[in-house]
Amino acid sequence: MSLIYTRSIGRSLSQLGSLRLRPVLCCRSWTALRGISATTRSHADARLDLPALDSKWQQKWASFPQPAHGTKHGADGKYVLPMFPYPSGYLHLGHLRVYTIADVVARFHSLQGRNVLLPMGWDAFGLPAENAAIERGVDPATWTKANIAKMKEQLGLMNGSWDWSCELSTCDPSFYKHTQKIFLLLQEQGLAYQAEAEVNYDPVDKTVLANEQVDANGCSWRSGAKVEKRKLKQWFLRISEFRESLLQDLDVLAKNEAWPERVLAMQKNWLGKSTGANVKFPIMAFDHDMHAAIEVFTSRPDTLFGVQYVALASTHPVVSKLAAKDPELQAFLDTLPGLPPDSKVGYMLPHIRAVNPLAYHEETPDAAKRSIPVYVAPYVIGDYGEGAVMGVPAHDVRDHAFWRTHHYNEPVRFVLAASEDESTTAMVNDPFVDHGIMTEHSGLFKGKSSKETGGMLVAMLEKAGLAKSVEKWRLRDWLISRQRYWGTPIPIVHCGSCGAVPVPDEQLPVALPEVDEHWAGKKTGNPLETLEDWVNTSCPKCDGPAKRDTDTMDTFVDSSWYYMRFIDAHNKGEPFSAEKAKSMLPVDLYIGGIEHAILHLLYARFIFKFLMTSSSLVPETGEEAFFEPFQRLITQGMVHGRTYINPSTGRFLKPDEVDLTDPLRPKVVATGETATVTYEKMSKSKHNGVDPTDVITQHGADATRAHMLFQAPVSEILDWDGDKIVGVTRWLGRVHDLVVKLGSATTATEPKTPRSYFEDTAGRLDSLDTQELAQWDADVAVWRDVQKTIASVTASYEKVYALNTVVSDLMSLANTIQENSGTLSEGIQRQAVSALLRMMAPITPAFAEECWSLLGFQAETGSMFRGEGKASFPVVDGTLDLPLLQPRKQTCAVQVNGKLRAVVDIPKPGGLVGDQLKEWIIQEILKTDEGKAKLANGTVDVAQAKKVIVIKEGKLVNFVL
Repeated sequence: MSLIYTRSIGRSLSQLGSLRLRPVLCCRSWTALRGISATTRSHADARLDLPALDSKWQQKWASFPQPAHGTKHGADGKYVLPMFPYPSGYLHLGHLRVYTIADVVARFHSLQGRNVLLPMGWDAFGLPAENAAIERGVDPATWTKANIAKMKEQLGLMNGSWDWSCELSTCDPSFYKHTQKIFLLLQEQGLAYQAEAEVNYDPVDKTVLANEQVDANGCSWRSGAKVEKRKLKQWFLRISEFRESLLQDLDVLAKNEAWPERVLAMQKNWLGKSTGANVKFPIMAFDHDMHAAIEVFTSRPDTLFGVQYVALASTHPVVSKLAAKDPELQAFLDTLPGLPPDSKVGYMLPHIRAVNPLAYHEETPDAAKRSIPVYVAPYVIGDYGEGAVMGVPAHDVRDHAFWRTHHYNEPVRFVLAASEDESTTAMVNDPFVDHGIMTEHSGLFKGKSSKETGGMLVAMLEKAGLAKSVEKWRLRDWLISRQRYWGTPIPIVHCGSCGAVPVPDEQLPVALPEVDEHWAGKKTGNPLETLEDWVNTSCPKCDGPAKRDTDTMDTFVDSSWYYMRFIDAHNKGEPFSAEKAKSMLPVDLYIGGIEHAILHLLYARFIFKFLMTSSSLVPETGEEAFFEPFQRLITQGMVHGRTYINPSTGRFLKPDEVDLTDPLRPKVVATGETATVTYEKMSKSKHNGVDPTDVITQHGADATRAHMLFQAPVSEILDWDGDKIVGVTRWLGRVHDLVVKLGSATTATEPKTPRSYFEDTAGRLDSLDTQELAQWDADVAVWRDVQKTIASVTASYEKVYALNTVVSDLMSLANTIQENSGTLSEGIQRQAVSALLRMMAPITPAFAEECWSLLGFQAETGSMFRGEGKASFPVVDGTLDLPLLQPRKQTCAVQVNGKLRAVVDIPKPGGLVGDQLKEWIIQEILKTDEGKAKLANGTVDVAQAKKVIVIKEGKLVNFVL
């Protein structure tokens, strides 16, 4: 009986011993129990060089032709995709983690007999490359392509199984030709349009920035410059047309935890659907020509009686009009870009007051009839609702904080409470934000449900022309224009007679011109704007003079459809064929960071829905069909690096400033103080970055991959500690030793399955001698553990988030096999090792290949993953439930302090000795009904015994309490 489940992985690792490995092989068939001549090797002859194995098998894999991925749908297909990288020039450990996860899952499905597509490409456009080009005086294409070559070489070191036959780069004209085609399909249906918009403009990089590219201080995340607000004519994609589908289909993605709940919540919040009413607050203006009313959107009309102020966005028309004549107001507006988004500052407009529309009803309480101040507040968003909010300090957290900042000595007015008899003054320091019962401050509505009251108030105000029921969305149309060079040119020409005219298909791509002088001169700005030979062209409609659009597209446009190009990467005429789209999409498993949970995923969902339901690329699709690009989404945690901090100064220490003579007590070299150790996001400033190439070169890709997975569940932050890789290499060494001892089978005997072996032998148990019975017990214990591990590991591979438990389960199985190896029959041992290697293969592919070949099952023209020698992932064979495979029982007399307390039947210990036997036997005794009743109560609890004496291999046990 195996003890592996009663010991910690830490103890298991401590027993692994030193190792130097060479690859092992697995058997696909049962080798005979006797008559096998095994080739043995001494430990010295079998030194394991993991980096050398990487090189050996990378070369062999490269010599095999790529399998055709063909169709995907059905049991024989799987499309696994990690989010493609930006070619910055180097891979970091975050890259290594996501690509390891993707490759492991892809190899697992391949071993299960599925046709797997695992592509790789490059998100190659973007401002970083343009800034690098300006800084270095080189063409961004040159810089980008050099980075791609370097990163591709690094990817080749990690034992991945990428299908390079469908590699793509978004900066390649053969790709962005189709990005332009998709843009024109959108424009054809009115889903791409130009409009004036207030944008974030970076005066240093001279380009528009998305909101997420502006930090909390109102500065560009790249140049650091203070961002300006400008009105520019920009291109938009009408994503709002798909908002209902984008929202409703989140419910489908939530089923069976296909997408993480956190991501679904973020998507839902970004879409921001809310129902409520537009309410008009009449205004009183003194010596100013103003609108008759300020219109406010509210989703909580039940709180109207509690409005104590109105707040306007800085861009509200009323504010703009007043600022033209009020220099103090204008000065305040000039400070807003530098304020954090949660700032509580405000400017009370001195010349206007607002009136609650309920003030015109005679039964409204006097407090709600008084005029209220109007503020300009940075927390009010100009492009949501009407750019105005009604301030209800008693029932909104932000409004409460704002009111307390500006009216700290004035009470808030609670107009609803949790229950009818609850005192409203009891919550004076905390807003009540839920629905409840209307209070006395609500006039005639006192005691009514707030939800019911809200509807009644809106209906009443609608009759007076002061309100209207509406539906609002936070989502805004997607602004894609960027005033920069390194992006997909917008395929539009502007004609004085014809307006904005699409570039004909036969003239695509509109390619980026070479502007070497611009880069050589390290000039900023968009060179397309001043390149007259490129800008000036003829109109495709009237052939008159026209000008090309000089904006390029947001790089999110490229990433919104790249996963669709992978399935048909060499199609010159179309982005992809309808047949391949229908057979190979959606992506089965999409893997990437949580930082892309909103925009990238939202835009990809939008473009996929458009192309699959509304474009000419995929005709004849039903309107009721469900179209989502990523069937299942896996978000992996970040990788944090170890930092050393000077406790006296708080400064991050460089590697040469830390004395690691005693790794458990790192010292500050300059002072001798013990350094503070933390794990934080890797960065140059913290001196905690780790080059994955260095780790792979030292330890090998397989050990690095296994360690990466073993250290933390996929979804959690991984605190990288490279010192602990030795535990994984010891495990690999132990497995390698098992393989080397087994050697290559040479028997020609008819193969047997483990099940047939157990069934044949079970009928002869009474005639077996002691040694043969010990072998039977060992075989049963190991094979039961094999079956349990197959079930557990298969489930963990399929779940993905539990990949760390795959490594721990396989370590435990290796220990079980090793502990019983002296007693096991060779046939069971080969089958157990074979199953172990096939389960390890997705994580440690080169190591598994080598071991597979050592066992003699490696074909000359194939490998475990492809060709003639391809292995299959093990499956449970049903033996675990067979009565004959239950551990043999023996009678155990249990004494406590020398007195007999119970007689129980327990399994035979199967060769266990020492502390392992004692630990196991306590558990087995307490599993029995009599053991639970007599030996695990308050008076007698053998688990607390000071001493355990085991006699005759467990037939008699004495517990000394």
